[in-house]
Amino acid sequence: MWEGFCIFAAHLIYDMSNILSGTVKRLGLMYKVLLMLLTAALIVVIFPHTRHGEHYDYKVGAIWRGSDLQAPFDFAVMKSDDEVKLEQEAERQQALLYYQTDSLARTKALARLDALAPRLTGAEHRTLRHQLDSIYLRGYLETDGHPSAGRRMVVLKGNFGSEHHVGEYITPDDLEPGLLRDSILVPSLTLDRHRTAMELESRLSQLSYSSQLVMAGDHIVSKGEEVTEEKAQVIAALEAENDRRFSDRYSVWGQMLGQLLLSIIAFVALYMFLLNTQHPILEDNRKVTFVMVVILMMAALEALMVWTAPEWVLLVPLCIVPILMRVFFDMRAALYIHLTTVIILANLVPNAFEFIFYQLVTGMMSIIAVRNLEKRSQFFVLALVIFGSYSFIYTAGVLSQDTNLLALEPEKYLMFFLNAILTLLAYPLIYLFEKLSGITTALTLLELSSTNTPALRALSRRAPGTFQHSMQVANIVEDLVSEIGGDVLLAKVGALYHDIGKTRNPLYFTENQTSGFNPHNELDYSESARLITSHVTMGLELARKYHLPSEVQDFIRTHHGTTYTGYFYAKEMERHPDGGFDTTVFRYPGPRPYSRETAVVMIVDTVEAACRSLKVHTKESTDEMIDRLIDGKIQAGQLDNCQLSYGDIARIREILKAKMMSIYHVRVEYPTVKGN
Repeated sequence: MWEGFCIFAAHLIYDMSNILSGTVKRLGLMYKVLLMLLTAALIVVIFPHTRHGEHYDYKVGAIWRGSDLQAPFDFAVMKSDDEVKLEQEAERQQALLYYQTDSLARTKALARLDALAPRLTGAEHRTLRHQLDSIYLRGYLETDGHPSAGRRMVVLKGNFGSEHHVGEYITPDDLEPGLLRDSILVPSLTLDRHRTAMELESRLSQLSYSSQLVMAGDHIVSKGEEVTEEKAQVIAALEAENDRRFSDRYSVWGQMLGQLLLSIIAFVALYMFLLNTQHPILEDNRKVTFVMVVILMMAALEALMVWTAPEWVLLVPLCIVPILMRVFFDMRAALYIHLTTVIILANLVPNAFEFIFYQLVTGMMSIIAVRNLEKRSQFFVLALVIFGSYSFIYTAGVLSQDTNLLALEPEKYLMFFLNAILTLLAYPLIYLFEKLSGITTALTLLELSSTNTPALRALSRRAPGTFQHSMQVANIVEDLVSEIGGDVLLAKVGALYHDIGKTRNPLYFTENQTSGFNPHNELDYSESARLITSHVTMGLELARKYHLPSEVQDFIRTHHGTTYTGYFYAKEMERHPDGGFDTTVFRYPGPRPYSRETAVVMIVDTVEAACRSLKVHTKESTDEMIDRLIDGKIQAGQLDNCQLSYGDIARIREILKAKMMSIYHVRVEYPTVKGN
């Protein structure tokens, strides 16, 4: 019964662990999916939603690069604003002016003259009276807007009218300023503004605002043909008709849904690429979050530019995306993440084809330029590469369409220059994102690879033998990882710092014992083992003190795995053959290596130390030592969790044997010759 209960409990624990493990994996996947969906939704929301149909990339005088264009439906080619204004002005000049006759105008004027009589002499009164009579004999016309003498007019008397010209009558413009014009005369013909306005409105309403009618199927422009002014008007009319038809059936929610789906498709493609290439980005939610934040940040800048100045969208330093991705990850991830960003944003910015071409080519050049980023000055070279790429693409594009350098616009080069300058912000952003995300970049590893860091200075001063050992291990590891594949810089830095825990008690390690005194001779085997294994925990304490990245701390944890302190464990076994002692005291805390880089450091650390301890260095003894040590690691299961294949291990053996022969000047034994 008790045995059955134990079996049931074991199965239950196993099933629960599987369920818990599956739940954790699903939660990680759900987080990534939700984060990508949220990023796609935010990108779509922050961009303006334009209500226009299909537009074309063309310019007057340039070559039409698209396929042959034919009218998809009937549409009218509208006249230009200048043409419409000229025709409207002509109609205003030709429109009839309607005037009403005032039969009492002369009587009113005489009354005004008589009222001024006390102030006038008899001669002045007679002269004014004579002028007044001659004026009203022709008719005195009220003017509005100073019409020309040739303007036609209709004089209305009751329900009857007769057509005349303005020049037939006297107007205020025909008289000199004075008492007669300003104080006495009353217009005998007054403008009928209502009828005149109706006449003008009728004429303007009959104007045609279209210059021609294009029927469905009519040819507009052929590929390779020059876009003339007339063809440009037809294409603009087609775009306007596309906008009108699109606006009739436009739905902002439908447009946003379509853009969201396109963005999601791009993110799904990115996820599948990272999944199929087994990229470490998907293994860490911090890295996924970092990628989404960078994409969203650049999308927000592009959206701001589309809202304010759409023609300057290329001002946004979008190359920051591939630069950051290359510094934090690798070239493959940088290229595909940049490609995904460009595809998503191209659906939301004007001139999508031009945007994709500029950003994709310049982004690839940025990734190449930042491939081996080792100095800060390389950022200025990178800015120069970006400016040159944008400028070259623009110049080549203008020449391919206009074949004339006079068509170049200087403000474009200014925009490209500002873009390159803004790209320099990538340097502080690298530091900022590194601190916020906790992801270690190549720049940080380069700084740590200097032997002038506080941790390595302390190691070289207090434990010079260990320091030399670490330098030797780092050099060998660098060559090995470069040969079998992996992060060379990370492996080198990890090798440099893997033994910094020996700074605390350096004399307990043989490489630092120069006087011939060994303090272990006065200690119990278990106490010696504690001191030896403690350099791992002490190393982690120092790593935290010196703020070493977690990726570097992994090398300190794993460089001995869960192996035993061989010498003291063997001695204790001699004293207690039955095993009646605590074996955990003699065992390193681990864990075992779980990456190619940490596994290589473990192997090289063991091999270098062992070969150094050999009294006689022959090729046979060195090769036998290396094979025995590596086989021991394999049999102990220390390499089970790493990503080394049998082929990798075989290559490591081969390189290590050559390295050790070179380092210790191992010579083959010369054959003996008779008489010599």
